[in-house]
Amino acid sequence: MTINHLLAVVPVADFEAAHRWYERLIGRPADNAPMAGLLVEWRVTENGWLQLTHDPARAGTGLLNFAVDDLLAHLAAVHGRGLAPGEIVQANKGVQLSTIVDPEGNTITFIGHFRQVY
Repeated sequence: MTINHLLAVVPVADFEAAHRWYERLIGRPADNAPMAGLLVEWRVTENGWLQLTHDPARAGTGLLNFAVDDLLAHLAAVHGRGLAPGEIVQANKGVQLSTIVDPEGNTITFIGHFRQVY
C-alpha cells in the first residue's frame, strides 16, 4: 500500500469566518475550493494538505501539529498577520512548541528546534 497524500481535516461551524482566519494563519488564500462554502484546502507540504470543512457537530475538536524550519521566524510572521500564537514552551531533546487556538477551539501547535541566538 502506498499513501500518496496526507489530508488533515479541521472541522468548523462558522465556515466563512474560519476560512478568513486560516488564510491569515497560513499567510495566503486557499489553494483549492472543491466544495464552495463547505471545504477549502491549502497545500502545506509537497504531499500534505490542510482541509477546512464545515462540520458543526465536530467543530472545535481538531488538533494540528505543524513542524516548521524556523520557529521564531514563523511565529513572527503569524503575529505580523494579526494572530497571537502562545509563548514558546521547551519540550525535551531541544524541541520547542507554541500553540494557537482558532476561533472555533481547534488547537494548532507549531513545533521547532531550539536555536541559539548570539
